[in-house]
Amino acid sequence: MKRLYVKLLIALMLPLKSFCQNERLDTIKVFFLGGQSNMAGFGKSIDLPVSSNSEINSIWIFHGNAAKDNRKNGGLGKWEILKPGHGSLFQSNADTNILSGLFGAELSFGMEMKSFYPNEKIALIKYAKGGSSLDRKAIVSKVAGTWDPKYKRGKGINQYTHFLKTVSNALKEKDINGDGKEDYLVPSGIVWMQGESDAIQLKTALRYKENLKDIMGLIRNTFNSPNLPIVIGLISDSKQHEKRKIWKHGEIIQNAQKEFVIEDKNAILVESTLNYNYSDKYHYDTEGYIDLGKEFAIAILKLLSSPTQK
Repeated sequence: MKRLYVKLLIALMLPLKSFCQNERLDTIKVFFLGGQSNMAGFGKSIDLPVSSNSEINSIWIFHGNAAKDNRKNGGLGKWEILKPGHGSLFQSNADTNILSGLFGAELSFGMEMKSFYPNEKIALIKYAKGGSSLDRKAIVSKVAGTWDPKYKRGKGINQYTHFLKTVSNALKEKDINGDGKEDYLVPSGIVWMQGESDAIQLKTALRYKENLKDIMGLIRNTFNSPNLPIVIGLISDSKQHEKRKIWKHGEIIQNAQKEFVIEDKNAILVESTLNYNYSDKYHYDTEGYIDLGKEFAIAILKLLSSPTQK
């Protein structure tokens, strides 16, 4: 994993060197979108308005293939123009992207960012795995995976490894829009929607704030940007269980997320999730994902406009 991290840093620094030598390179703002199933997305493409159900020019996405821990196919992907289908059940083998009938926050996030920067190119790197936890000791992590870099089971491959592979594979392509000019990707923000799985057990919920701080630091370091803006989506509860909350310790996770953004000068919390309707016990409905992407974009813009203003 150390060798992969070194290669990743070199890949991130090379475009900067080239950019200094040739100002005619394409400058593209790049955002990372990560987390678990509500980042993967369960919005239904068939319910989208016609204006949103097609390719979006000047916005590209690299969606890393979601895989279980100890699988070698995690992080495979291929750059393409943003369109519906990059939600849950999306797959890629690096040569072909297999779109699903679902989408996540990436769609409206990309469209909203384009409205903010109409004359600029935008790229999204996405990796999200349903059910994944930040804590390697979480019961759910044995099935759905963990982002904890200290994970040692099996081959030692986990969701953090798949994230690194996603970014590494994305950066191998030096001309993502195919215009014949090398690209200069400018890391511009992290969007994170995750925490529900860590709300199942009290011990993992209590460790969440520290785990969140650690993974955000690692992701920032991966993009060689220690102050990279971070937007966190507040987890919420559908309240669709007859006798109890869906997420037993959800309030602890929510408090941890709130404390994280208070303590980090370049982080902000999106709380619109509290008002969304659900398509099932765990996932927002189509309108929720559309609004979530917009709210993420608005929050990122606030941080990019005034990084030190909370």
